[in-house]
Amino acid sequence: MEQIHHYIAGRLVPGESGRRGPVYNPATGAKTHEVDFATPGEVDAAVAAAGAAFPSWRATSLSRRAEILFSIREVLDAHRQDIAAAITAQHGKVLSDAMGEVARGLENVEFACGIPEHLKGDFSEQASTGIDVYSIRQPLGVVVGITPFNFPAMVPMWMLANAIACGNTFVLKPSEKDPSTAMLIAELMHDAGLPDGVFNVVNGDKVAVDTLLAHPAVQAISFVGSTPVAKAIHETATRNGKRVQALAGAKNHMVVLPDADIDMAADAAVSAAYGSAGERCMAISVVVAVGSVGDRLVDAIARRLPSIRIGDGLDPASEMGPLVTREHRDRVASYVDSSAAQGATVVADGRRDPAYDKPGFFLGVSLLDHVTPEMACYRDEIFGPVLSVVRVDTYEEAVRLIQENPWGNGAAIFTRDGGAARRFQFEVDAGMIGINVPIPVPVGYYSFGGWKNSLFGDTHMYGPEGVHFYTRAKVVTSRWPDPATSSIDLGFPSTR
Repeated sequence: MEQIHHYIAGRLVPGESGRRGPVYNPATGAKTHEVDFATPGEVDAAVAAAGAAFPSWRATSLSRRAEILFSIREVLDAHRQDIAAAITAQHGKVLSDAMGEVARGLENVEFACGIPEHLKGDFSEQASTGIDVYSIRQPLGVVVGITPFNFPAMVPMWMLANAIACGNTFVLKPSEKDPSTAMLIAELMHDAGLPDGVFNVVNGDKVAVDTLLAHPAVQAISFVGSTPVAKAIHETATRNGKRVQALAGAKNHMVVLPDADIDMAADAAVSAAYGSAGERCMAISVVVAVGSVGDRLVDAIARRLPSIRIGDGLDPASEMGPLVTREHRDRVASYVDSSAAQGATVVADGRRDPAYDKPGFFLGVSLLDHVTPEMACYRDEIFGPVLSVVRVDTYEEAVRLIQENPWGNGAAIFTRDGGAARRFQFEVDAGMIGINVPIPVPVGYYSFGGWKNSLFGDTHMYGPEGVHFYTRAKVVTSRWPDPATSSIDLGFPSTR
């Protein structure tokens, strides 16, 4: 059984604890690897390596950092198929989707290549007589990323690109379910010329996470995952004096108004609900059918479902792969039962798909109609290929559903009415809004993040807000006076 180790100070480091976790190929159900679980001492070693690399990396010129980032971008781009294959092998998403993940991750590396521009400060000459004032942004030190299983390449790139470009050093704790992608990225960045210790990977479970959250040398924590864990990480890390951004769960609504193009809306709903087997925090899990559109929309969605090709992600014919583990697959499937028991109409049952009986962790697509907010399938983040349809009479009721939901990651509206679309973007309490776009993930030069219980912390991830998260501001007030004019003045400093 192949072992997956840690990556510390530019080399692979075997684990010493004897504790390991299984890694599966979700398409076959076979155990393919075992991943080492780090001890507190091994976490200390990774943080120490990052700490030792920080002074010289921080002192590296912006032009040299940008040069290395450009090289990293080129090396990652040249190996994007290898990265995608690693994603598919351990997460299960189809290869085309994995390639898309890598492409969106590279957007963030490309943004970070412009770090000389992003770190430009302000300068005010003669703010007071003979005095100039200017601002600069400086790195924090050792920072940590704790990333989820569903995007093992993209989410680490969201974090690491800006972090190291800003002059920090980085420790990544990837998901123990699919860790090989992170290890491959570490080796490729080393090949691109990143100095040893600037980027490190420790694999593990709660022991490793808890050690990182409490470690006195760690300055900031970035996290993406479920809401309960995000909330706990935010509370623990901030209590330990760290800067934290913790992106959490979601229940993304797609409102379809009566004037919408039904075929376009149905295509979007199917794509956004079932892509990557629904294992996306920006997946559409609720379609809100307004007024008379309900029957036509449900029928249009249902007609598209039999043509979805489910299979091994490495098969070019597959459009949707398996879920990441058997336990997760079974949990998702349980919502179909509970929704029927609570009064929903099961239009399509993913457990009846032939793929469900394959050896891997497959589940067909499910469509639930006449769902109400009291049902578990509406209340919970299912994180699988289950789409719920809620029917309302008015636009106001649709917006009220979104406003009353505890999550606020993303929301979308499908309409031909520009006034309704503008009103929606103005009124809805969510961090990312789509207008005839079902998955409104911002491009790399904006920032990603939700509202309400979808984000714990004040700063969104990547883009301009990412630069601010990984730096702190300093204001310098300078004067070069003639010593002959120096005098004692006990008054409060003022401009004159």
